[in-house]
Amino acid sequence: MALLQVDNMTHYFGGLRAVHDYSLVLEPGHIVGLIGPNGAGKTTIFNLISGIHTPSEGNIELDGKNLIGHHPHEIAAMGLGRTFQNLLLWRHMTVLEHVKMACYSQLEYSVWGAFFGSPLCRREEKRITAKAMHLLETFDVAGFSTQLAVSLPYGAQRRVEMARAMATNPRVLFLDEPTAGMTPDELNRMINIIRKIHADFEVAILLIEHRLKFVMELCERIQTLVFGEVIAEGSPEEIRNNPDVIEAYLGREDIH
Repeated sequence: MALLQVDNMTHYFGGLRAVHDYSLVLEPGHIVGLIGPNGAGKTTIFNLISGIHTPSEGNIELDGKNLIGHHPHEIAAMGLGRTFQNLLLWRHMTVLEHVKMACYSQLEYSVWGAFFGSPLCRREEKRITAKAMHLLETFDVAGFSTQLAVSLPYGAQRRVEMARAMATNPRVLFLDEPTAGMTPDELNRMINIIRKIHADFEVAILLIEHRLKFVMELCERIQTLVFGEVIAEGSPEEIRNNPDVIEAYLGREDIH
């Protein structure tokens, strides 16, 4: 059974068809890329699967469980974490607080335990802090733990958002343009980080990205989306040499 399976998903915004007959099979531990020009519908696909929008047609299952009709926080609890194209960080919270906040749905103590500082509460808070710091170390932002997240360089903010997504213990991770705004050095660092979390946490990844170096190096399979439809799917080598992809997405530019 596929970990995440999407069958014939179509969605309309009013009279505009944004996604047409989209299907995906994401196996445990796989990394799949979703590429395409601006406005192709890539982020809309993320939003449909993660519960922000409800598809007009089609079926979505995570580990055999239907996702359609569930709210985003319920889908996150079922094992799907994600980042966003536009950073969503709270202005008055530190880096450590951001990641700890994502862990609080996993706490076992009661409101009264928190109010009176019960032994269980203290143990759980210690555990959550240790977990959050481990994630910050994994994403190379532990040195910023006491700083406000919005005060960090852009690349570091991206890594904080990814650490927060991983704090929910996802089995599937959606990354929406994780290298947007990054320098070439930051891009290479992000490639190494994603390889590490993929190996260490055994998480399946679906990522949207415009930088083809990033996609070609990381992904086992790539889908190319144009006007809401997949026009090509295959290995990086197959996509690299596909004339439809070259014409519709890359023009005549050599992508090697």
